[in-house]
Amino acid sequence: MEARPDVMQHDPSHELFQPRRLQLDAIFKPRSVAVIGASERPGSVGRTLLWNLISNPFGGTVYPVNPKRTNVLGIRAYPSVKDIPEPVDLAVIATPAPTVPGVVQECVEAGVKGAVIISAGFKEIGEEGRRLEEQILTIARRGGMRIIGPNCLGVMRPVTGLNATFASTMARPGTVGFISQSGALLTSILDWSLEENVGFSAFISIGSMLDVGWGDLIYYLGSDPYTKSIILYMESIGDARSFLSAAREVALQKPIIVIKAGRTEEAARAALSHTGSLAGSDEVLSAAFRRTGVLRVDSIADLFYMAEVLAKQPRPEGPRLTILTNAGGAGVLATDALVQGGGQLAELSEETKKKLDEFLPPHWSHGNPVDILGDADPERYAKALEVTLADENSDGLLVILTPQAMTDPTQTAEQLRRFAQSRKPILASWMGGVEVAAGKKILNRAGIPTFQYPDTAVRVFNYMWRYSYNLRALYETPSLPDDEIDGGPDRERAQQIIEQVRREGRTLLTEYEAKQVLEAYCLPVTPTRLARTADEAVAAAEELGYPVVLKLHSLKITHKTDVGGVQLNLDSPEAVRRAFDTIRRNLEERGQADAFDGVTVQPMVRARDGYELIIGSTIDPQFGPVLLFGAGGTLVEVYRDRALGLPPLNTTLARRMMEQTKVYRALQGVRGRPPVNLDRLEKLMVRFSQLVVEQPWIREIDVNPLLAAPDQIVALDARIVLHPPDLREEELPRPAIRPYPRQYMGTWRLKDGTPVLIRPIRPEDEPLLVEFHHKLSERSVYLRYASLLKLSQRVAHERLARLCFIDYDREMALVAERRSPETGRPEILAVARLTKIYGTNDGEFAMLVRDDVQGKGLGTELLRRLIQIGEAEGLERIVADILVQNHAMQHVCRKLGFRIIRSDDPADPMVKAVKVLRVPAERESLAKA
Repeated sequence: MEARPDVMQHDPSHELFQPRRLQLDAIFKPRSVAVIGASERPGSVGRTLLWNLISNPFGGTVYPVNPKRTNVLGIRAYPSVKDIPEPVDLAVIATPAPTVPGVVQECVEAGVKGAVIISAGFKEIGEEGRRLEEQILTIARRGGMRIIGPNCLGVMRPVTGLNATFASTMARPGTVGFISQSGALLTSILDWSLEENVGFSAFISIGSMLDVGWGDLIYYLGSDPYTKSIILYMESIGDARSFLSAAREVALQKPIIVIKAGRTEEAARAALSHTGSLAGSDEVLSAAFRRTGVLRVDSIADLFYMAEVLAKQPRPEGPRLTILTNAGGAGVLATDALVQGGGQLAELSEETKKKLDEFLPPHWSHGNPVDILGDADPERYAKALEVTLADENSDGLLVILTPQAMTDPTQTAEQLRRFAQSRKPILASWMGGVEVAAGKKILNRAGIPTFQYPDTAVRVFNYMWRYSYNLRALYETPSLPDDEIDGGPDRERAQQIIEQVRREGRTLLTEYEAKQVLEAYCLPVTPTRLARTADEAVAAAEELGYPVVLKLHSLKITHKTDVGGVQLNLDSPEAVRRAFDTIRRNLEERGQADAFDGVTVQPMVRARDGYELIIGSTIDPQFGPVLLFGAGGTLVEVYRDRALGLPPLNTTLARRMMEQTKVYRALQGVRGRPPVNLDRLEKLMVRFSQLVVEQPWIREIDVNPLLAAPDQIVALDARIVLHPPDLREEELPRPAIRPYPRQYMGTWRLKDGTPVLIRPIRPEDEPLLVEFHHKLSERSVYLRYASLLKLSQRVAHERLARLCFIDYDREMALVAERRSPETGRPEILAVARLTKIYGTNDGEFAMLVRDDVQGKGLGTELLRRLIQIGEAEGLERIVADILVQNHAMQHVCRKLGFRIIRSDDPADPMVKAVKVLRVPAERESLAKA
C-alpha cells in the first residue's frame, strides 16, 4: 500500500502523538524517588523519609540527595537531583523553606514530574512564605511538574508499598482512599486503623494545596481500581470548581464521604442583604456537597462507619426504617434518633402484621418498632427479619439485640447471615460486651455492619438515605426549560438596565429598575409605575385601579419599610395623596429628604391563600453566586426557614431546594388550603438562576416577598445591588458550577438545505436521545461503540442521564437538532462529544450521526466545532480511537487535519486519530523534531 503522509505507523519518536502517562502517576506510581534533604540524624524528617521508602519496597529505586554526604544509611548520596544518573519520577523535599524554590528549579531541569514538599514555613507564616510559594508554583508549572504540599506528611500507597511519609508506621492495604489536610490527624487515624484492622488504598496528606488539590486527587482515586470509597478530612476547599467537577463525576461510581472542620465559625455577613445575612459559608459548603452527591458527616467515627456500610450494604431507596428488637426501650431510643435525624418509621402493612401474628407471641408490639420480646430465640429473629424485609413500605432494617437470659447472640447472628445480600440495607446493634462479641464478628464478616448502640446505627441509616437522595438528583430528568416554550429571557434588555446604573456611578438599583430586570427574565412582577409628584401618583393609581400600594422610590435607600416608605391599601385619590406626603415627611423627619426621589405605585395584591416567599442570591467567597429559597416577608431573618443552592438550576434541582424548607409542606396544601403550582415555581427558580449566572455584575439580589398562591406567583418587591464600579470584569466572581455554554450555540444547514441548530447538550435532552437511539442502525452503533450495544442498554435512564447532565468544565457534547417534518417537534440528528482526559491537557472526541442524515456534511461540521471548542478551552491535543473499518470517520478526521496512527499490532482493530492544537513550551523542541 502506498504510504500516506497523514497515516503513521507506531513510532516512539513521534512523542506528540503517543498516549500520555497521567500526571499524578509520577507521585503515586514512581519508578524512582529522590529524597532531597536525606539525613542520618536520628529523629530527623529526612532520615525517617528515607528509611520508610527503603524499608517498604515499592518496586523502584531510592536516591538520597545531600550535598554534604557521600552516602546516607549506606546508600550512595548525590549533591543534587541533577547529578542522579537515572531519570527521577518523584522528588520528596525536606529542606528548609527558603531553599525549596532552588530545589524545585533543579528538579525541573532534571525532568522530575512529581514532588511532595514536606517542608513547612510557607504561607502559614505570612507574606514571606506566600512569596516563596508563588516562586515554587511558577517554576513547577513552567516544567510541567505537579506538587503535593507544602507542609504535609507525605503520601502512602499501601497496595504497592510506597511510603513517602515521615509517619512512624505503614498503613495496611485496603480499599479506602483517605485524604487529609491535617497531618497530625492522619497519624492518629493511622494508629487507630492498625488497631482496628482498617486498610487503605491511599493515605494522602494534602498540606496547603499549592498545586494538587481536592479535585486532582478525587479524579485520581476515582480511576484507581484499588479504591472503592474516598474519605476526606477538609479544612478549606481551595479551587471550588475543580472540587465540584471531580466530586460530581466520581460520586456516581464511588462514595465520597467528607468531614469539614470549622463549621461553627462565624461567616462574614452582608450588612444590607436579607440573603447575605441568611447564607453562611458552611451552609453553602453543605449545599455544594448535596449538589455533587458527596456525603457530609459530623464525626471522624462516622467517616469510617459510612465507608464500611456503603461498601457492604445497598443504599436505601428512602428514609423509612423498620426496627426489629427484643427490648422495647432500645427500640424507643432508636425511634427518637431516627425521627430527630429526619428519618421515618416504616408503617407495617396489614399483610406484614398478619404474617408476624402467625408466629410472634400475642404481646408483640403490633407495630414498628417490632418488639419480638425478650425471650426471642434465633429462629424468631430470623423469621421476623424475613417477613419485615418483604414489606414494600420499608427502605431498610435495623436489628437490635440485647443480651437477656433466653438470648443467644451468637446463634442469632448465624441465622441472620443469610440475609446479608438483601436488596435493602440491614444494620445491626448487638448491645453488650464479651457476651455478644462472637455474634458481632459473624455479622461483620457476613457483610452486616454492627454498632455498639442503636442510636449510632440509626444515625448511619439517616446518612445513607440522604446520600441516596442526593445521588438521585444527579439522575432525575428535569422538564424542558421555559426558554424553549416562551422565547426565553431578554438578556440584552437586562444588561442595558444594569449598564445604565453603572454609568451613573450607582451600585443600587431602584425597585422599579430591579423589577424591569426580573421582567426581562420572564419573572412575574406586579405592574409598577413611577411617580415624582402626588398628582402623578394619583394618575397611576387611577390607571392601575384601587386599592394600590405606594412605596418609596430612592436611589440611596435599600429597605423601604425601615424608614416608613411603604403605604398599603390605598383606596382613593385622597388616600394616595396622604400616603405620598407621609412617605416624604418620614424621610424629612429622619434627615434624609435628599433620598426622596418619588414613589412607585402598584396594585394592592390580595391573595387569601398565598404565602410570602423569598428567593435571592449573594456571593460566597469560595463558591461565587449562591441561591436562597425560603419563607419570606418582614420576619425572614427571624424564621430563618431557607435552603441554599448553587446556580445554575434545572427543575429537579429547584424542587430539591424547595423540599429542604418547612414552608414547602405548606406550599403543597395544608388544612384544606389548595396547593401552590409547584411546577410554575420550579421554572421561576430556574429562570432566576439564569439571571444570576448570566448577569455577573449583580452582587446581591432579593425578591422578597415573592407571593405564591394557587392562582398566581408574583414578585411584590425586588432589590438588586451591583459589584463596585472599580472591580475589573475579569475579577467578577464566577459560578462554582459552569453554566450552560450558550456561546457554543449556532445554526447550520445540511447539504440539502435543511436548517439545524447545533448546541451543547442539556439534562432535559434525555427523552430526545431515547428517540435518537431508536433510529440508529446496528452498523452505526457498532462503528461508534466497537460492539453491538443493545438498545435497552443504550437508552437506560442512568446511562442517558449521565450523558446529558454533564460538567461543561471537563466535557462538551454538541447535539444537532431540527424540527421533525412529520410532527414539528424537536429531534436530535447527531451527538458529538469532546471529553477532557483526566491528568492530561488532551481531549477525546466521539460522534454518532443518525443514518438518514449521514453523508450530508453534519459529521464534518460537528468535528470542526469540537476543534474550535478544544482551542477555546486551551486543549493541547484532540484524540480518538476509531475502528479500522470506519473509513468515513477517518476521512472526516483527515480532512480536518488529524493524523491517523496505526498500531504495529496487525490484530489491533483500532486506529488512533490525533490532532495537535498547540504545543506546550517544554515540548516545542520535540514538535520541531
